[in-house]
Amino acid sequence: MDNDVSAGSTATTSTLGHLALGLTLLAFGIGHTGVISGVSAADSVSLATYIGGIALFLLGILEFRGGNGFNGTAFAGLGAFWFTWASGAGDKVTAHAGGTFLVLFALLALTLTVGAASGLFSQGMYGLLFLSLVLLAISAFADSGSLAKAAGWVAAVAGLLGWYGATAALAKWPMAVGGRSRGAVAAG
Repeated sequence: MDNDVSAGSTATTSTLGHLALGLTLLAFGIGHTGVISGVSAADSVSLATYIGGIALFLLGILEFRGGNGFNGTAFAGLGAFWFTWASGAGDKVTAHAGGTFLVLFALLALTLTVGAASGLFSQGMYGLLFLSLVLLAISAFADSGSLAKAAGWVAAVAGLLGWYGATAALAKWPMAVGGRSRGAVAAG
């Protein structure tokens, strides 16, 4: 790609990245909750591989190219998470190896929570992702289905925040919570 040719609008890739992350988190979370009969976390593997994994990773590269280091790190790092999670889903790894994997990526989510500068939606989404991954890790170590279910609910709420943030950016809905409005801002 020629350096003089734009890689795309940063606002566009940021919005698409948050939409991909939000929908992947929502599917992953709903699968863990068991709220829909016959739907499990394993059913979100294809979405996690292609949308959460490959697409999010590529959007991260575009964000880096566009000069947005935070979203580049978030999207590429979480794209690697989703792709690796989907590749190891099922009985391919031990519970303790899976728990360790979740702890390591919980640290990435914690870093993103601390580094998110755009307010409640992105900090909330990354913070809830962190909490969800910690709960899932503990669930894997302790073999606790109820903790996994709680983690699923937390992930689903994080996914809803990501989805709303991306939708609000596209629809120019307000993103402020509370008395003063900042206008529509990308959720990154």
